[in-house]
Amino acid sequence: MQTTMSQRVASAPTINPIGVGRAPVVVHGLVSMHSVNSQRGSTSSSATFSSPLLRASTSVRTVFQPVAIRRGEHAMTRAFLNGNGSSGPKAVPPQPPYNVVITGSTKGIGRALAEDFLRSGDRVVVCSRSAERVAEAVAELGAKYGSERVKGIAVDVAQPGQAAQLADFAAEQLGGVDIWINNAGTNGYRYGPLSDSSDEELAAIVGTNVLGVMLCCKEAIRLMRSQPRHGHIFNMDGAGADGNPTPRFAAYGATKRSLAQLGKSLRAELGSQGIRHVALHNLSPGMVTTELLMAGANTPTAKFFINCLAEPASEVAAYLVPRIRSVPQSCVHPVTGALAPAYIRFLTRDKALRQIAARLLTGARKGRWVKEDEI
Repeated sequence: MQTTMSQRVASAPTINPIGVGRAPVVVHGLVSMHSVNSQRGSTSSSATFSSPLLRASTSVRTVFQPVAIRRGEHAMTRAFLNGNGSSGPKAVPPQPPYNVVITGSTKGIGRALAEDFLRSGDRVVVCSRSAERVAEAVAELGAKYGSERVKGIAVDVAQPGQAAQLADFAAEQLGGVDIWINNAGTNGYRYGPLSDSSDEELAAIVGTNVLGVMLCCKEAIRLMRSQPRHGHIFNMDGAGADGNPTPRFAAYGATKRSLAQLGKSLRAELGSQGIRHVALHNLSPGMVTTELLMAGANTPTAKFFINCLAEPASEVAAYLVPRIRSVPQSCVHPVTGALAPAYIRFLTRDKALRQIAARLLTGARKGRWVKEDEI
C-alpha cells in the first residue's frame, strides 16, 4: 500500500482561553481592558515625509515560488500541496464578505480602512488603547453600517497577553478572521534627534511598532492556522521601510525597516512548519494627513513634501481596500495552490516623481496642506 501525507495524524492547535491580565468587560460589542494605559500617545498612521524616490514603482506585487516535483513522488506532492500542514481537508480561499481585524483603527488611516471595508460589506473588529475612542468608533460605524457588522475592543497590542485577547475576541464575534491588518504605529508625536528622546519615548515607539506587530502576527497565525480557510496578515510599513534615512524620527524609521525582515522570517517559519494556508503581506500607505504626519510639519523640507505627496486618509483607504480585498483570490497559485506575498503601495516611485516634477515646474500643490512660507 502506498502511503500518502494525508494519512499522517496531526492535530490543529486550538485557541487558548484568555489567561493573562484581568478579564475583559464586554458591553454592546465593546471590550475594555482595565489594564490598558490610555495615556501613551499613538496613531494608526504609518505615513511620514521621508523621500519616496527610491521606492519600487509597482503598486501591487505578488511573487510565486516554484514547487519542484520529483519523479515518483506525485502522490506525496499532491497531498503536500493540498494540505494545511495538518490532517483534515484542504483549506480554501475565503469568500467575501470578509472578517477583518484592524489594529489602531479608531482614527487616521486605520479608521478610514475600517469604514471602507464596512462599505464593501465586510465585518470589522476595531481596536485601540483608548476604551472611549473604541466606544465612539463602534457607535458611529455601527449606526452607519449596522451594529452586527462592527465590534470593538480596547487593547494595547504591545502588552503581553492583549494581542491574544484581541484574537480571541475577533474569533468569538466574527467566527474567524480572513484579513488581519497590523496598522497601529507611533512616533510619540515627536520629531527630533534620537539623542534628545527619552528612554520612555523610545520604548513606546519600539513597543508598538515592533513588539506589537510581532505579538499580533503570533496571535493571528495561531488563530488562522486552525481555520479551514486561508488567512491573510498585512503589516503596514512607512518611512524607513526602504532603508533610506529618516532624520528627526530615526526610531520610527528603524522599526518600519524591521517589518520586511520579520515578514520574510515568518514566511520561512510557516513553510518549515507546513502551514501553507496563512500568508504575510505588506502595505505602504505613503504620506497620509494624520495627526502623526502633521505633527512634523514644522520645517521647510517637511512642508514641501507634505504638500507635494500627502493625501487624506479617506483617499488612501479607497485605493488600498479594494486591492487588499482582491488578495485572497489573486495570490493563490493556479497550479500549486501556494499563497504568494503581496506588497500594495499607494505612493509609488513614478507617482511621487510626477508630483514633485509638477510642483517644481508649475508650483502645483504648493500650500495644499500647510503654508510653506511660514516656519
